[in-house]
Amino acid sequence: MSEEEKLLKEAKKLPWEDRLLHKNWKVRNEANIDLAALCDSITDPKDPRLREFGPLFRKTVADSNAPVQEKALDALIAFQRAVDADAGRFAKEVCDAIAAKCLTGRPKTVEKAQAAFMLWVELEAVDVFLDVMEKAIKNKVSKAVVPAIDVMFQALSEFGAKVIPPKRILKMLPELFDHQDQNVRACSKGLTLELCRWIGKDPVKSILLEKMRDTMKKELEAELANVSGAAKPSRKIRSEQDKEPEPESVAEAVGPSQSEESVADVPQEIDEYELIDPVDILTPLEKSAFWDGVKATKWSERKEAVGELTKLASTRRIAPGDFSEVCRTLKKLITDVNIAVGVEAVQAIGNLARGLRTHFSASSRFLLPVLLEKLKEKKPTMAEALTQTLQAMHKAGCLNLVDIVEEIKTATKNKVPLVRSLTLNWVTFCIETSSKAVVLKAHKDYVPICMECLNDGTPEVRDSAFAALAAIAKSVGMRPLERSLEKLDDVRKKKLSEMIAGSGSGSTAVTSSDTGQAVGSIASSAETTGGSFVRKSAASMLSGKRPAAAAPANNKKPGSAKVSTTKKGDGAGRADASKIEPPEDVEPAEMGLEEIESRLGSLVQAETITLLKSTVWKERLEAMSSLRQQIEGLQDLDQSVEILTRLVCVLPGWSEKNVQVQQQVIEVVTHLASTAKKFPKKCVVLCILGIGERVADIKTRAQAMKCLTTFSEAVGPGFVFERLYKIMKEHKNPKVLSEGILWMVSAVEDFGVSLLKLKDLIDFCKDIGLQSSVAASRNATIKLLGVLHKFVGPDIKGFLADVKPALLSTLDAEYEKNPFEGAAAAPKRTVKASEATSAPSSGGLDGLPREDISGKITPTLLKGFESPDWKIRLESIEAVNKILEEANKRIQPTGTGDLFGALRGRLYDSNKNLIMTALATIGGVASAMGPAVEKSSKGILSDILKCLGDNKKHMRECTLATLDSWVSAVHFDKMVPYIATALVENKLGAEGRKDLFDWCSKQLSGLSDFSDAVHLLKPVGSAMTDKSADVRKAAEACIIEVVRVCGTETIEKHLRDIQGPALAIIMERIRPDSSFQEPFDSAKAMPSVPASRASTKVGRSAANGVSKHANKAVSSRIAPAKGSRVDPVLAAHDRAVQSQALLNVKDSNKDERERIVVKRFKFEEPRLEQIQDLEVDMNRYFREDLHRRLLSTDFKKQVDGLDLLQKALPSIKKEVIEVLDILLRWFVLQFCKSNTTCMLKVLEVLPELFEMLQNEGYNLTEAEAAIFLPCLSEKLGHNIEKVREKMRELAKQIIQAYSAAKTFPYILEGLRSKNNRTRIECADLVGFLIEHHGTEIGGQLKSLQVVASLTAERDGETRKAALNALATGYKYLGEDIWRFVGKLTEAQKSMLDDRFKWKVREMEKRREGRPGDARAALRRSVRENGAEVAEQSGEVSQSIPGPALIRKNYGMHDQMERHIIPSALAGANSPSDWNEAVDIIAFGSPEQSVEGMKVVCHELAQATADPEGSTMDELVKDADRLVSCLANKVAKTFDFSLTGASSRSCKYVLNTLMQTFQNRRLAHAVKESTLDSLITELLLWLLDERVPHMDDGSQLLKALNVLMLKILDNADRTSSFAVLINLLRPLDPSRWPLPASTEAFAIRNQKFSDLVVKCLIKLTKVLQSTIYEVDLDRILQSIHIYLQELGMEEIRKRAGADDKPLRMVKTVLHELVKLRGAAIKGHLSMVPIDMKPQPIILAYIDLNLETLAAARMLTSTGPVGQTHWGDSTANNASSATHSADAQLKQELAAIFKKIGDKQTCTIGLYELYRITQLYPKVDIFSQLQNASEAFRTYIRDGLAQMEKNAAAGRTPSSTPMSTPPPSALINVSSPDFAPLSPVQTNSLGGDVKSLHVRPEPPTNFHLPPAYGEDGRGGLNVLASRSRVSENDQRNEKLITTGTLDAIRERMKSMQLAATGGNVPDSGARPLMSMNDNVNNNNSLAAAQVAPRAAEHVDAENPAHGGIHPMDEKALSGLQARMERLRSGSFDQL
Repeated sequence: MSEEEKLLKEAKKLPWEDRLLHKNWKVRNEANIDLAALCDSITDPKDPRLREFGPLFRKTVADSNAPVQEKALDALIAFQRAVDADAGRFAKEVCDAIAAKCLTGRPKTVEKAQAAFMLWVELEAVDVFLDVMEKAIKNKVSKAVVPAIDVMFQALSEFGAKVIPPKRILKMLPELFDHQDQNVRACSKGLTLELCRWIGKDPVKSILLEKMRDTMKKELEAELANVSGAAKPSRKIRSEQDKEPEPESVAEAVGPSQSEESVADVPQEIDEYELIDPVDILTPLEKSAFWDGVKATKWSERKEAVGELTKLASTRRIAPGDFSEVCRTLKKLITDVNIAVGVEAVQAIGNLARGLRTHFSASSRFLLPVLLEKLKEKKPTMAEALTQTLQAMHKAGCLNLVDIVEEIKTATKNKVPLVRSLTLNWVTFCIETSSKAVVLKAHKDYVPICMECLNDGTPEVRDSAFAALAAIAKSVGMRPLERSLEKLDDVRKKKLSEMIAGSGSGSTAVTSSDTGQAVGSIASSAETTGGSFVRKSAASMLSGKRPAAAAPANNKKPGSAKVSTTKKGDGAGRADASKIEPPEDVEPAEMGLEEIESRLGSLVQAETITLLKSTVWKERLEAMSSLRQQIEGLQDLDQSVEILTRLVCVLPGWSEKNVQVQQQVIEVVTHLASTAKKFPKKCVVLCILGIGERVADIKTRAQAMKCLTTFSEAVGPGFVFERLYKIMKEHKNPKVLSEGILWMVSAVEDFGVSLLKLKDLIDFCKDIGLQSSVAASRNATIKLLGVLHKFVGPDIKGFLADVKPALLSTLDAEYEKNPFEGAAAAPKRTVKASEATSAPSSGGLDGLPREDISGKITPTLLKGFESPDWKIRLESIEAVNKILEEANKRIQPTGTGDLFGALRGRLYDSNKNLIMTALATIGGVASAMGPAVEKSSKGILSDILKCLGDNKKHMRECTLATLDSWVSAVHFDKMVPYIATALVENKLGAEGRKDLFDWCSKQLSGLSDFSDAVHLLKPVGSAMTDKSADVRKAAEACIIEVVRVCGTETIEKHLRDIQGPALAIIMERIRPDSSFQEPFDSAKAMPSVPASRASTKVGRSAANGVSKHANKAVSSRIAPAKGSRVDPVLAAHDRAVQSQALLNVKDSNKDERERIVVKRFKFEEPRLEQIQDLEVDMNRYFREDLHRRLLSTDFKKQVDGLDLLQKALPSIKKEVIEVLDILLRWFVLQFCKSNTTCMLKVLEVLPELFEMLQNEGYNLTEAEAAIFLPCLSEKLGHNIEKVREKMRELAKQIIQAYSAAKTFPYILEGLRSKNNRTRIECADLVGFLIEHHGTEIGGQLKSLQVVASLTAERDGETRKAALNALATGYKYLGEDIWRFVGKLTEAQKSMLDDRFKWKVREMEKRREGRPGDARAALRRSVRENGAEVAEQSGEVSQSIPGPALIRKNYGMHDQMERHIIPSALAGANSPSDWNEAVDIIAFGSPEQSVEGMKVVCHELAQATADPEGSTMDELVKDADRLVSCLANKVAKTFDFSLTGASSRSCKYVLNTLMQTFQNRRLAHAVKESTLDSLITELLLWLLDERVPHMDDGSQLLKALNVLMLKILDNADRTSSFAVLINLLRPLDPSRWPLPASTEAFAIRNQKFSDLVVKCLIKLTKVLQSTIYEVDLDRILQSIHIYLQELGMEEIRKRAGADDKPLRMVKTVLHELVKLRGAAIKGHLSMVPIDMKPQPIILAYIDLNLETLAAARMLTSTGPVGQTHWGDSTANNASSATHSADAQLKQELAAIFKKIGDKQTCTIGLYELYRITQLYPKVDIFSQLQNASEAFRTYIRDGLAQMEKNAAAGRTPSSTPMSTPPPSALINVSSPDFAPLSPVQTNSLGGDVKSLHVRPEPPTNFHLPPAYGEDGRGGLNVLASRSRVSENDQRNEKLITTGTLDAIRERMKSMQLAATGGNVPDSGARPLMSMNDNVNNNNSLAAAQVAPRAAEHVDAENPAHGGIHPMDEKALSGLQARMERLRSGSFDQL
C-alpha cells in the first residue's frame, strides 16, 4: 500500500472537521465526496448528523484548491437537499464564504455556487441571500458581480416576487446601472425586465428610470416594450413543497378555468408610498415668515403665513417632529375673526394629518373639540374644509372611534343643531370606514349617543342618528342593536330597518366577487405551466437573446424531488409526478335508451330489457331480479359499470312508483358500487338525486342509506357530501334534508372527518340545517355537529359563534353527549385505497379546515403596517384579526411570509399599545396556523422575545401570552434556540430575563424527557451570576428543571460551558454524594476550570468589601478534594486553549470602552457591576487560562497569571496597548485587596509595563489615567514600607510616561485623603514635581494652597512633608511663592518663614544661589538666546504631543533636568511684566505662550480703559513688535493644534490680536511689513482645509474672519491697500502651511487671490469717506508696480479671461479717479511718469477720466485725453473761469439733495455747515423760500448740532446719524440743479460681530457671482464688491460741471492775492479746512502753492476764528505729499 493510500485510509478515521480541513488536498477531496454521499443517504431531515455538518461548510467552500472547492459545493448541495428549513441558521456564514471565494472561480464552480444559493432560497434563507448579494454586487471584480446578478435573476424568475421581495432588488439596481462593465449593465437591465414581469412596468419605471442615464433609459424602454404577460413561479420553497398535495388531487379539487388564470396574471402590486422619504417641514417653517405672520394684525398676512404651512404640509409624507406649538397656533387661527384665515388653518390641519398620520394623533385629539365646535359655521368654504379635514384625520388613522367618545358626546349636546348633525354625519363616515373590530369595541358607546339623538327636535339630527345606527348595523350586524331597538316605537323601527336593508344590499355582491377572485387566484397559482423557459442569465432577457427550452420544473429540482420522497416515504414519490393524469370527468353526458341498448350488447338479455319496459310492476320486478342475477354473474364488471348504471337509471328509472322495484334498483346500484374495483364518479352523479329522494321515503330509506354509504366507500364521502349539499338545499321535500343529514351523521361516524371538507360541511350546517324551519332538520343538524365535535374537538365552536343563543345552548348539550375523543375516534369504514386521496381535507391534524388567506393579505394591507399614522397601523393589525375571525382562526401558511414581516416591524413600533396589539395578533396567527407557523414566521420569535426587555409589566405579560400561544402551536423544542439566544442579550433586562426563566421553568415542568433543553444550560448558567437577585433565583429554578428533563449523561457532556454557582448547583444535582475539584493543581498544567468562576466571584466580593453575600456553602462545595484527578476532557480542552494567543484583540473596541469611563480625580472603590463588567471583558479578550488565573481567589494563581503575562509582555506589546484599560482596571482591583504577595507582584509587573509603553512611544489616554491614577494616589500611603517605596517609584515613572501637568491634579486629590500616609506621600510628590517639572505645572501652582493648608494639621509628619514641599517651591519661585499659598494664619506663616530661611541656608551651603535665581536666569536666557534655549530645555519636545515624543530618560537627574528645565521657561508660566510676556510669546511653546498672552491682554485692557494715560503711549511704541510676535505665533499655534493638541493657544493668539486691532492707535502703529506678514498668515489659515476639523474648528474660522475685518477697519489704510495689492501676485509656495494641500498650486493661489480681492472690496467700498486718510501716492505706486509687473500682453490676456485680481486693481483705480477727478494726476509723485514706454497706469487714468466725464460723473478740469503729463498746472486752468455764484448755487443744491436723503443727511449737514463757515455772508435760507417751516427748522437745528460737534473735534465719521429730515424736504431741491456728487447711500458701518452678519452693501456696489464662489468661509462679510467698470455706471448720479473744487480754487486765488496785498482780508480759508467727504480736485500746482499760502494766511491772521481745521487723520495723505514737496522729490516733474 502506497503512502498516499495509507494516508487516505488513516484520514477516514478522523472526525469530519479534521478531514475536511486536512492539510492534504486529496484527503479533503475524499472527505467532501464522502460527505456528499452521506448526505444523500440521509432520509430524515431531523437527523442529528446534519446539525453537525452545517457549521463545516463555511470553511470547506472557501478551499484554496479548485477541485476540492467544487467537491465541497457538491457536498453542500447534497446537504441542502437533505435538510429542512431549520438549516437556514447556517446560511449567513456559508453564503458569505461562497460569495467571497466561489463567484470568481471556474464556470462549473460558479454554476454550483449559484445552485447552492438557489437552494438556500428554497430553504427560506431569503434575507440572508439578499444581504450577501448586496455585498457581492459591490465587488470590485466585475467577474464576480455578473454571477451575483444572475443568481438573483434566477431566484426571482423561479420563486417569484412573494418569496424574493422586489423592494430589496429595486434598491440594489441603481448603482448597477452606472457600472463600468457592460456585462454588469446588461445583466442589471435583464434583472429590471424580470422585475417588470412580476410587479408591472409602471412601478419599475417610476422608481428606477429617473436614476438612469439617458442612454440606458432609452435602451431599457425599448426592451420594456417586448415584456408582456405575467410571471408565475416555477419553484416553491421547501415548506410549501412539504404540504403540496398530489397533482391529481389539485386538479380534481380546483378545476382550471380561463377566468381564473386571468385573475392570477395580474402582477403583484408594489406600494410606491413606502419608498417615499419623509420630508422635514419644521426647518423650512422656522426659516419662513410663518411665526411672525400668524401674529400679524392684517388678515391677509396671517392667511399667507398659514398658506405657507399648508403648502409645506401638502407633501405626501412628513417627517415626524414636535408640532405641538404649530397646533396650538392653528387652534387659535381656526377661530380667527376672518373666515379665510380659519379655512386656511383647517386645510393646513388636514394636510398635516395626511402627511403625519399616526404621528399626528395627539395633536388631532387636541384640535378635535375646536373643529367640531367650528361646524356651526354655515359658510360653505368652512364647512367643506372642516368635513375634508375631519375625514382626513380619521382616514389617516389620527383618530379612533374608541378614543374620541367624550368629544363626540360633547359635540352631540352642542346647542347648535348644525354641530350635532354634522358631528353625527362624521361619526357615520368613521364607522363606515372603520374595521369591524373597531366598531365592535366602540358600538356600546355610540349606540346610546345615537339613540338619544333620535329624540332630537331637529330632523337633520335625527336623520344623522339613523344613518349612524344603520352604519353600525351594517358593520357588526343587528345583534348589538337588539336591546336598544326595543325602546323604539314601530315607526322608527321600520325606518331603521329600511335604512339597514338599503345599505346592506351592495355588500354581499362585493363579498362574493372577492371570494370568487380569491378562489380564482388560488386555483391559478396551483397550476404549473409546462412550456416555460428557464433563463440562467439576466442578460438573456434582452432582445435577441432567446433562452433554451428548459426541462420540466421537477427534473430541474432533483433536490426538492428527493426531499419529498424521503420525507413522506412515498416510494415513487416525485418520480411519477411528471405523469399527471387529466382530472376525471364527473359530469355524465346525456345518453338515450337506444344508445344504451346498443352499448349493452349481449351483457343483458333482450328479454330482461323488454320486461323492464313493461307497465306491469310484477314484470318489472321480475326483470330487476333477473338483471341482478345477470350482473352478479358478470366476470369483468369494471368496464360495464357505467352503462349498467345508466340502464337502471332509465329502466325502470328513479321515477318508478312501485316500492319493491325501487328497492331492487337501489340494491343493483349498491351491488355495482361495492363490486366494481373503480366505481366512476359519473355513476354517483347519475344516481345521487334518486338515492337522495329515496332516503326521504321510509320504505326505501334503509336501502338508500346503505347505497350512499357504499358510494362513500367507492369514491370517498367528500364527493358524496358535496353532491348532496345542493340536492338537499334545493329539494322541496323537507324529509330529503332531515334524513340526508341523519345519513351524514352515520357517515361521519363511519368514515371520520379526514376525507371531508369540513369548512363546506360546517357552512352547510350553519346556513341550511340550523336555519331550516323544520325542527327535524335542525335536530338532525345538531346531531351532525355533535358527532363532528367528537372528531375535531371544541375548536368547532369557533365556527359557530354567530349562531343564535338558543341553538348554541342546544349544541353545547349535544357536545357533552359527544365528548372530544381525538385520536381515539378512529373511523369504522375505509375508502378504497386508489381513491383515498381524491378529496383530502384542507385541515390540519385535527381535521378542522384551514383557510388560505394569501388573497386577503393585499399590498394595501401591508402598506398600512408601515404608515406613519398609528391609527392606520392599528387598523391594519385589527384587519389581520378580522381575517383570522373570518377564517374561524384556522389558516394555512400560504403567502403569510410578508404578513409576518409586517408584524415584525410593528414589534419595534414607537407606540407601546400597538406593540401589545401586534403581539396578541401574532399569538392569534400562531394559534390559527398551527405547527406550520414555525417555518412560515421567518424567525419572528426572536423579535417577540425582545419585547420582554420592556420595563412595563403589561408589555411583558402580553409577550408571555404570545409565547403561550406559540408553544401551543409548535413544540417547545422549536423555541429553545431562540430562547437561548435571547437570554444572553443584554437588552432583555433583569425583569425580562426573570420572566423568561419563569416561563421556561413552567414549560419544562410539564415535560419528563426533553434533551433539547440542554441548549438552555449555558445562558441559564451565566444568569446565575446576574446582579439581580430575582434573575438568579429564577435561573436557579430553571436550571433545576433543565437538569431534570435532560438527564445526567447529557448534562455531563456540556459541563465545560458552565461556570460559577450554576456548576455547583448542577454538580449537586448530578453527584449529590461526591465533590469535584477545581483544576489548577499545578502551575504548569493549566486546564480550564468550571468551578473557578464561582470561587472567583465569591472571593473577590468578600475581598473588596463590595458585597457581603454569605457564600460559604458554595465555596465549600467548590473546594478541591485531595487526591482527585483532573477531568481528562477538561485537560484536553486546556491543551487546545494554550495553543491560542494570550490576548485576543480581534473584536476589541477600546474607544467604546473608554467612552463610558467616568473621568474623576477622586478614587472610589469598584462597585459590583464594575467588577462584573471587568470579568466579562477579560473573558472576551484574555486567553482562558490567563483570565481564570487572574480572576481566581487564590493569590498564588493570580501570581502565576502575572508571571505568564510578564513573560509574554515583550512579544505582545500591541495587544497589551489595546487592552491596557482592562489591565489597569484589574490592577486597581488588586490594589483594593489586602494580599501583600500579589500586591508586590503587581508592583513588579507595572514598572515593566510602563517602561514598555515608553519604549513604544505610547502615552496614556485620559480615560486610562482616570482609571489608574486616582487609585494610585489614594494607595500611595500603604501601611507596608516596601510597598510604599515601590508605589513611590511607580508614581515618578508614570509622571515621566504620562505628563507632569496632567498627573498633578490626581496627586493634589491625594492631599485630601483621609489617610495621613497618603497625604505625606502626595506632598513629597508635589515637591518632586516642582523641583523636576516646574515648567510643566507652572500654570497649576495656585493649587499649592492645598499643600499649605496641610501645615495646620495636627500630625507632625504631615506638616513636615507639606513644609518640605513648599520649601522646594520657594527654592524654585523665590518670594513669588507667597502669591500661591493662599491665606494663612500667623502661625503657619511663621512656620513657612522658618522653613524658607532654612532652605536659603541649605542653598548657600550647596552654592545653588538665591531662591528664584534660576527663574530670573531663564528670563534673561530667553530674551538673549530665543528659541535656542527653549529647544535645549526640552521645550520643542514639550510642544509635540502624543507618540511623537519618547522620553527615555525618566530616571536621570542630570544638571539639564534639575536646572535648565525648571528654570528655562519659568517666565512662561507667570510673566510679571509686558516685556517678559512678549518674550514668552516670541520664544515660548504654544502652550506656554498662553501665559504671556494673558498678561498682554490684561495690559491692553487697562490701557484701553485709560486712553489718555501714559501706558497707551508706551504700548503704541511696542505695538509693532507685539503684532510681529503674534503673527509668527499664529502658524506655530495652528500647527501645534493640528497635531491633536487643544486649540486653546490658537484662541488666545487670535484674541490677543483682536484686542490689539480694536484700538485704532495700536493698529496704526503696526508697520507695513508686519501687516503684510500678519494678513498673509491669517488668509492662509482661513483657506486651510484642516482648520474645520480641528478642535473648535468652526469657532476658529469665525474668529479669523472677524479679526481680518477688524484689521481692515482699524489698521493704517494706506498700508492695508499696499499690502493687499501686493498680495494679488502669486504667493510663494513656501508661505503655505505644511503639509501642503493636495490641490494644485494654481488652484490654491486662485482661492487666496479671491480672499485678497474680498478684502480690497471692503476697503474700496468706504473709500469715499476715507479718501483723506490714505496716501494716494503710495496706493498709486502699488497699482503701478502691479501693472508694470504684469505687462500689457499679460493684461490683455487676463482681461479676456476675466481675471479677478486685475479686475480688482482696475476697480480701485477707477474709484480713486472717480473720487479725485483730474486731480488724481497730482498724486503720481511716486510713479516714474517720464519712463519710456509710458507707465501703464497713466493710460488707465486717462481712460477712466474720459469715461467718467462722458457719463457726467465728474467735472473735467482739463482737456480730456491730455497726454502731456509734465504740465500739471494746466489741469486746473478752466476752473477759474466759472462764476463763483453759480458754483455756490450748484453746491447748495447738491447739499440740499443730500440732506433730503436720510442715508446721507449727516454728511449733507456737515457740508452745509462748512459752506456757512467759508461764506459767512451768504444767506442760505434765501435758497429755501419754497421749503416748509419744518424743513427750515430741521436745517437750523442740524447746523447748530454740527457747530457743537466741530467744537468737540468730531467729524461726520465719528458723529451719530442725525434725525432724518421731515418728508416735506422732498420738494426742496430745485429741478434746475443736479446732485453734486455720487453719494454712498448705505455704508457698511460698525464692527462686524459675527461671521454670518452681512451688512447691506451700498447701492452702487454689486458683487459679481465670481466673488462669492468660495463656499468655505473666507471673508464672508466682504462678499459684496463694487462692480464699477467702464460700461456699468447705471447706479451713479449725474453731476454738473460746477463743483466745490472750483470754489476751493477760487478761495486759493483769493488767498494768494491777499498775500500780495491785492485783496482785503476776508473770510477766505485755506484748502485744508474743507470737509473730508467732499471731492477735492486740486491740481499739482495748487498743491505746490497751498502750503506757502496756508502758512502765510495763518501767520497774518492768527486770531481768525470760526473755522476749524480738518483733523490729522483726514490730512494724512495731504501732509505726506507736502513732505515730499519740501524734500524736493518732485523736482523731476
